[in-house]
Amino acid sequence: MRILLTNDDGIHAPGLKVLEGIARQFSDDIWICAPDEEQSGMGHALTLARPVRLRKHDDRRFSVTGTPTDAVTMGMRKVMDAQPDVILSGVNRGANLADDITYSGTVSAAIEGALAGIRSIALSQVYAKEGMGADVPFSAAIEWGAKVLAPLLDTPLPQRTLVNVNFPPLPPAEVKGIRAVRQGFHDYSRGTVVEGRDPRGFKYYWFGLEAIEHTLDHGTDLEAIDEGYISVTPLQLDLTHHSSLGALANRFTS
Repeated sequence: MRILLTNDDGIHAPGLKVLEGIARQFSDDIWICAPDEEQSGMGHALTLARPVRLRKHDDRRFSVTGTPTDAVTMGMRKVMDAQPDVILSGVNRGANLADDITYSGTVSAAIEGALAGIRSIALSQVYAKEGMGADVPFSAAIEWGAKVLAPLLDTPLPQRTLVNVNFPPLPPAEVKGIRAVRQGFHDYSRGTVVEGRDPRGFKYYWFGLEAIEHTLDHGTDLEAIDEGYISVTPLQLDLTHHSSLGALANRFTS
């Protein structure tokens, strides 16, 4: 099995090393192509207005001066000697839950793989509190990663779908199990923007420094993580709201 690894935290991120350790439990044919620096929150951005540069670290380890989407594209088209069978993205430092997936570079890298018809899985490690920096523990992902991946690598999935996995912020022994759940939703109307002032007196702003309120609807990824389970959520690339097509079609019927 040929596996391409990527992320949005950068080529030197500890979570990428964790992911490599998980992947090597399934294959020795491992390739890595990741951004050269952190690209969190870039979503499905593609670099179009400047060149993307590729750096070789060793025979199967590369980085790009671009986004996670760029990294997957370069990995498939310029780095690997054949198409991968699987693309794994992560392990992200922090949650990719609910509608946060629309911002996520980790999930978007998996989206790019799914668009190419390749089985793609995004993995993220939730952590308990802000300000942990490089001290975020990945022990749940390390211990449970292969247990989650094994069935995901064997389960038939429709075209243009991917899987989003989140590990709870718990020691491995306290993780209660794995749940297949739907995507939840946050209450973004209660999010915050933190204002500061630099040494020269100019204002600046930080986004996302405080927890956003959410309702733990039953059967969602948010509920699963809150209750100590690993969340596994299948996602689809067809964003069409099919039930609205009839009403809109009636509006435009002459």
